[in-house]
Amino acid sequence: MSLKVKSMLITGTNRGIGLEFVRQIVKLPHPPKWLFATCRNPDQAKELQEVAALNSNVKIMKFEVTDGDGIKALVREVEKEVGEEGLNLLINGAAVLHRVNLEDVNEEVMVNSFNVNCVAPLLLSKAFLPLLKKAVKKSPVEGLSCDKAAIINLTSKMGSIGDNTSGGHYAYRASKAALNMISRSLSVDLKPEGILALAIHPGWVRTDMGGPRGLLGVNESVDSMIKVMGSLNEEKAGTFLNYNGAPIEW
Repeated sequence: MSLKVKSMLITGTNRGIGLEFVRQIVKLPHPPKWLFATCRNPDQAKELQEVAALNSNVKIMKFEVTDGDGIKALVREVEKEVGEEGLNLLINGAAVLHRVNLEDVNEEVMVNSFNVNCVAPLLLSKAFLPLLKKAVKKSPVEGLSCDKAAIINLTSKMGSIGDNTSGGHYAYRASKAALNMISRSLSVDLKPEGILALAIHPGWVRTDMGGPRGLLGVNESVDSMIKVMGSLNEEKAGTFLNYNGAPIEW
């Protein structure tokens, strides 16, 4: 099934996975009317600007995920565009990876990782809840789906406690494990509202964050995730999925 959302917002679109999402989504058979692409420094996001220049539905928005006042302003700007149509899909993709292990981990690294990878997705989800609810009311779709209203948190297999056999990466692992728990709680709380929520691991992707040894190209990862998102339903609420839709142990 193809993804058919009317409006969506993606954080962290200046490069890597977020940028590739924008590139591929505008090419869908049924692209969204509104595709809000956020990043910290739009003036430096040349590739994103190129996509937006060719696709009028792409709205680049300056946004720092740890800025509380910025979250409120972002919601207001999106609401001005979508009105009573609401927001169908929120993809929390912005993340930070501090490459520190036990010898050099510190409070600053831990706090920053949690703020970006865990706290920000939760507060964004909370802030956009009224617009997600509006999308539910406007949607003719039965059950739960991304086409109706959904929150997708891009997580990491490194946040899996059961899969952790190599240790290290304390800040990243812990913050992504916390994001997984938040995703599960959101799914429980929002299911009665008609809103789908879950966590997806993009795979180990060859990006600036993932590094050159990644097992996947960014094109393959995003293409697979978009296909998975198009097929999601209430049975997948609160799950932790691989980029290809396979379940990952918590």
